[in-house]
Amino acid sequence: MDDGCAPRPADPIAGWQRAPHVTRPAELLAILKLDPALPTLAFDRLREFPLRVPLSFVARMRKGDPRDPLFLQVWPSALEARATPGYARDAVGDLASLKPGGLIHKYRGRALVIATGACAIHCRYCFRRHFPYGAALAARGSFRETLAQLAADPTLEEVILSGGDPLSLTDDKLAAFVAELERIPHVRRLRLHTRTAIVLPQRVDAGLCGWLGRTRLTKAIVVHVNHANELDGEVAAALARLRATGATLLNQSVLLAGVNDDAQTLAALSVRLFELGVLPYYLHLLDRVQGAGHFEVSETTARALLKELAARLPGYLVPRLAREEAGAPAKTLLSWSATNR
Repeated sequence: MDDGCAPRPADPIAGWQRAPHVTRPAELLAILKLDPALPTLAFDRLREFPLRVPLSFVARMRKGDPRDPLFLQVWPSALEARATPGYARDAVGDLASLKPGGLIHKYRGRALVIATGACAIHCRYCFRRHFPYGAALAARGSFRETLAQLAADPTLEEVILSGGDPLSLTDDKLAAFVAELERIPHVRRLRLHTRTAIVLPQRVDAGLCGWLGRTRLTKAIVVHVNHANELDGEVAAALARLRATGATLLNQSVLLAGVNDDAQTLAALSVRLFELGVLPYYLHLLDRVQGAGHFEVSETTARALLKELAARLPGYLVPRLAREEAGAPAKTLLSWSATNR
């Protein structure tokens, strides 16, 4: 049976590497037939965290609608320049846990690898939008320093590939890293966090499926979807290809004002994800990173939404409401009631 990952003709430059992106606000507004005077960040602020969105993702946005939930996730609003009390450049304390070689070890038994600073899309609420990637990339030096640290700590059973987005790296680099990882006896699980598989589904190609399917490691792929409109036919096919590798597929979302802060939208997302073989995993409260304050949804509202979701859906379709706090031994899970924990 064809698993969707059959070999394809050799191509020195993969299709996903040639995929066009929109990088200028005026171009995005023109494509979507939006008001060219829509307020955006001043150029000097935008340069710090530029607009970047694949045309394949733009195609899923509603034209003429400045409140489209996909557009709002990528539009560099002038509100990003507003100072918000309590918001920081390092919202979740990554830098305090960062080790040489791009390794972040916060939680027992698992470590996160900052594989790359590149990503197919720049989400405006990104908690690593200010991260100093230039000084902390595991891929520099072919992961040697990272692998040495992982091998030296026998308590580590799970390695998490993150970034940026690890799927911004070529399959040769990823496969070589995983092959070395497999030689570390105490490493049993591989987790890969990606938004690229959603916004640029052609990235899930034969090369990616090949090394994923061959690894001895038990693998989980955590995709990042915030709204059901992100899940078109091409994404559905990409997710099917990932499932065919034997990976468990999970989703994490961020609760974002104007994007998915109502129960109907969240319920529709959970149902559609499950139809595509992805289990809802986390619904994160916004990480309080500078520039993202206009996306915040209060904890009170979040708990009320969770309560309504629990009344609408079976338990396995209700994601865990979570908040990440710097220095905590794990993510903080929130119930729909302060007393129902």
